[in-house]
Amino acid sequence: MIRSVAVIALDQVAVFELGVLTEVFGTDRTEDGFPGYRFTVCTADGGPVRTASGFDLTPHAGLAPVDDADLVAVPAYTQGGEVPEAVLAALRRAADRGAHVFSLCSAAFVLGAAGLLDGRECTTHWKYADELQRRHPSARVRCNSLYVADGPVLTSAGTSAGIDACLHLVRQEHGSVTATRLARRMVVPPHRDGGQSQYVEAPIPATPDAPTLEPVLSWLIGHLDQPTTVDELAARAGMSARTFARRFRAETGTTPHDWLTNQRVLLARRLLEETRLSVESVAGRSGFPDAAALRHHFARRVGTTPQGYRTTFRDRVPTG
Repeated sequence: MIRSVAVIALDQVAVFELGVLTEVFGTDRTEDGFPGYRFTVCTADGGPVRTASGFDLTPHAGLAPVDDADLVAVPAYTQGGEVPEAVLAALRRAADRGAHVFSLCSAAFVLGAAGLLDGRECTTHWKYADELQRRHPSARVRCNSLYVADGPVLTSAGTSAGIDACLHLVRQEHGSVTATRLARRMVVPPHRDGGQSQYVEAPIPATPDAPTLEPVLSWLIGHLDQPTTVDELAARAGMSARTFARRFRAETGTTPHDWLTNQRVLLARRLLEETRLSVESVAGRSGFPDAAALRHHFARRVGTTPQGYRTTFRDRVPTG
C-alpha cells in the first residue's frame, strides 16, 4: 500500500508534471474520505533547483526520504547535463526493494540511465520515443501508450498522461471508486482510452471514408454486456470490416477485440469491487460468455483471478 511518496526534482524540472504529483499525492483530502500520503519533494543535494519555467524550487529534503518511500516519482525535466549518480543509485535501491518507481514524460530517460528499463516495457512522450529506444535498445518502448506498468516501474507519456498514470496507481491501490471520486474532484476523466497516436502532430486526417469512431466507441461502452462482431461494428460505423479494423487501430492503437476486452475487464473490476454479484453474473454483465472466459482475460490483464481481486478489495464492497 502506498503511504509515503518521494518526488525527485531534477534541475529544470517541469512544473506541470510536478504539480500533477502534488495534486494527486501531496494534497490532504483525508477529511473528505480520501487516502493520505506522507509527501516529500527531494533534490540530489537537498538544495534548490531551477524549474523549466525559470524560477527556483526549494525542496523538503535531500534523497534520504527516497529510501523509505512506497512510491518514488521523477517528474519531467529539460534534459541537459548528467543525472547525479546519487539519484540513479536511489532509484535502483527503490526498485530493488519493491517500491513503485514512476517517471513522467521525459523522466523515462532517468529511469533508463538507472538501468530500470532494461528488458521492460515502457513509454514516454511520442516526440522522445525513438530516442529512448535508441539509447536503451533492450527496453521495449510502447510509443502509443499513455502509461505502461511493468513490475515496479511505471512510465507515462507527455503532460496530462501523468494524470492517467497517477489515477492508475490510485485505482490499483485503493480501488475504482476512490479513483473515480478523485478524478471527479480533479475534473478529469477517470480513465482515458486510446493512445498517443491521436495527439501526434500529424494525425491521420478524417475523411468521408474514415470518420471518427467516437460514436461507435461510446455505443460500445454503453452495451458491453451485448455480444457483437467486427462486421456489426463496421456496419454501425458505415465502413467495410477491413476499413473499420484499419481505422480502429489508427485511432486507438489496438484491435477492436483487444479494446473491447479491456473495457469489459474494467467493467468487471468495478462490479467486483462495488457489488456482491457472483463471478458468473459479473461475467454476463461484462459481456463475457461465461466465468471461465472472464477468468482468462482478467488474469492476463490484471494479474490475478476475479475472486482474488475481490478478496483484495473486500473491505470496499458495500454490505447492502
